[in-house]
Amino acid sequence: MATLCRPAIAVPEHVITMQQTLELARETHYGHPKRDLVLRLIRNTGVQTRHLVQPIEETLKHPGFELRNQVYEAEAKTRVPEVVLEALANAETAPADIDLIVYVSCTGFMMPSLTAWLINTLGFRPETRQLPIAQLGCAAGGAAINRAHDFCRAYPDSNVLIVSCEFCSLCYQPTDIGVGSLLSNGLFGDAISAAVVRGQGGTGMKLERNGSHLVPDTEDWISYAVRDTGFHFLLDKRVPGTMEMLAPVLKDLVDLHGWSVPDMDFFIVHAGGPRILDDLCHFLDLPMEMFRYSRATLTERGNIASSVVFDALARLFDDGGAAESAQGLIAGFGPGITAEVAVGSWANHDPDRELADLELTTGVALSG
Repeated sequence: MATLCRPAIAVPEHVITMQQTLELARETHYGHPKRDLVLRLIRNTGVQTRHLVQPIEETLKHPGFELRNQVYEAEAKTRVPEVVLEALANAETAPADIDLIVYVSCTGFMMPSLTAWLINTLGFRPETRQLPIAQLGCAAGGAAINRAHDFCRAYPDSNVLIVSCEFCSLCYQPTDIGVGSLLSNGLFGDAISAAVVRGQGGTGMKLERNGSHLVPDTEDWISYAVRDTGFHFLLDKRVPGTMEMLAPVLKDLVDLHGWSVPDMDFFIVHAGGPRILDDLCHFLDLPMEMFRYSRATLTERGNIASSVVFDALARLFDDGGAAESAQGLIAGFGPGITAEVAVGSWANHDPDRELADLELTTGVALSG
């Protein structure tokens, strides 16, 4: 059964604090009629620090979409390999062991995808399959996990590498002064993450069931307008209330698996903002503590798009992981409005037990 192993995470070296964000917003939008509202909303995010791929002085400039995308490609090629190699080591795998690379990003564009460059650069086999996911936004982290799970169910001995590269700061648009856009300027951060889903063995979350859900008639609630100056992020004021519609989706998948939400041991969810976590506590009747890893990601790194679920999962690993067979859920939310959800139980790597299971499955004695 496929296991989602320990993720590797990296954030850029340039840091901006909430206080600096508030000061910039005050100065830049001095005459804005809703400036005080925007400042209050930014404070309410609880985001204390964010990491940026460029210094703030460069981030606030707009040299044009072409140059922005050149920065995206150059920074991705500089920063992604180290994260990939760490994720492979975490899963006790090598490039030659990987059968599929899923690359997720909604903050820049490359064709061929970075997957081709990674295969040529890091020693992956030429026949390694490629699956770039570009248009699921923040939900893409959950989608990548689910597609990796599907692949390993089809090919049980396979291994999948997931890579998420999100440079949200490269989508800053100085001319977008709507409340939603200004709030986003104080919410999103940059990060790179990677994780391996092993078809056999490994320590981490043993993926057992996954599902997707699209909330009808919400296509325009989260979107990009693609213009001469690049991607313009559009956020509808109704988005913060979506958990009332999506919390039942999470519960239904858990129930379908024969489990119960109150009995679950850990939750790793996309923290797009504090309201998502607060509402999930309310609608699922769970204590705040159950979402501590996602909230820590939001506080320390902001909304890092598809990388949120991997950063939060890495924090669970840093905390010692979970007990054997502990029940957990991972969920990503994004444009559509889309939810990508997975449930599974914790597995600690035990080579002797795995060998015995393989012997039982095959009927062949493999041990001495």
